[in-house]
Amino acid sequence: MKTREVQVKIVYYGPGRGGKTTNLEFINEKFRERIKSKMISIKTHGDRTLFFDFLPFDIGKIKGYDIKIQMYTVPGQVKYNATRKLVLKGVDGLVFVADAMEERRKHNLLSLKQLQENLTTYRKNIFKIPLVLQYNKFDLKEQNVPLLSLATIEQDLNGKLKVPSFAASALTGENVVPTLKKIISVTMAAIQKELR
Repeated sequence: MKTREVQVKIVYYGPGRGGKTTNLEFINEKFRERIKSKMISIKTHGDRTLFFDFLPFDIGKIKGYDIKIQMYTVPGQVKYNATRKLVLKGVDGLVFVADAMEERRKHNLLSLKQLQENLTTYRKNIFKIPLVLQYNKFDLKEQNVPLLSLATIEQDLNGKLKVPSFAASALTGENVVPTLKKIISVTMAAIQKELR
C-alpha cells in the first residue's frame, strides 16, 4: 500500500522439458528494453531450471497503483515437487506449458493433476485462478516427430477447465507473446476485481 505498487506473480508450470524456460528466454529477449532486471536461471543435474526465471517488467497503472509483473518457472521434474509448490506461493496467474509430443501425453496429465493438488495447499482453485494453456513444440511436426492432435491435447487438458489455449513453439516464438498477453490480461482483470 505504501509504495502504491501491485506485484503480480505469473508462474509457468508444466512437465519437465516442456518449454517453460524457453518461453521465458524468448520473452526476455523480445522485451529486453522493458525488463528492469536480469533473468536468473539455475541449471541443475537433469533439469534446466531448478528455481525460477525472474523477470519483472512494468505495464502501467491500475487505480493509481503501479503494476510490476514477476515471472517464474518451476522445475519440471517430479522429484522437485516441494520446490514447485513453494514457487506457487502467492501466484496470481498461471501458464500451463504442455508438451505436444505423443510420448509426453501422460506427463502432461500428471503435471496438471499435480498443479491442481499443489494449488489447494494455498487454498487456490484451478477452476478460479487465471490460467492459460500452451501446447508447445508444434514446430516439431516438420521433423516428423509424432505429435498429439490439437483436438486430443485440448480434450485431455482443457475439456473441463475451458480456459484460453494456444498451440505454440517456444523455440520459434510462435504464440509465445499471445500466451503472455492473454495471461496478463486475465490476471489483471482478476486483480482489478479484487481491488474494487
